[in-house]
Amino acid sequence: MHELTITRNIFTITLDKAQQADARKVSRVNLVIGEMSGIVGECVEFYFKIISKNTIAEGAELSITNVPTLLKCRICGSEYKAEENNWTCSGCKKRDFEITAGRELYIESIEVE
Repeated sequence: MHELTITRNIFTITLDKAQQADARKVSRVNLVIGEMSGIVGECVEFYFKIISKNTIAEGAELSITNVPTLLKCRICGSEYKAEENNWTCSGCKKRDFEITAGRELYIESIEVE
């Protein structure tokens, strides 16, 4: 259910930015969501439709860019995509890495009229 709280925050930011731009309508909200964020995009879309009713954001499209979990090996420097049950480096086969992508959750842009 944390998607509801996050969606409320997305909605609030969207309305604030739209008002700052003297917008009459929000047509699109572009989101970036990393797979490690734990956020389900379909839930955000569902809640946004409900929350935005009777506002300038009603009917706005949510465009979601999903970011996979990417890792960088601290031993050999290889960058690779994390597999579901195997985060071993594809280069040196070690498990000493830093997460370089996949935790994102932000509004990339808001399109208004």
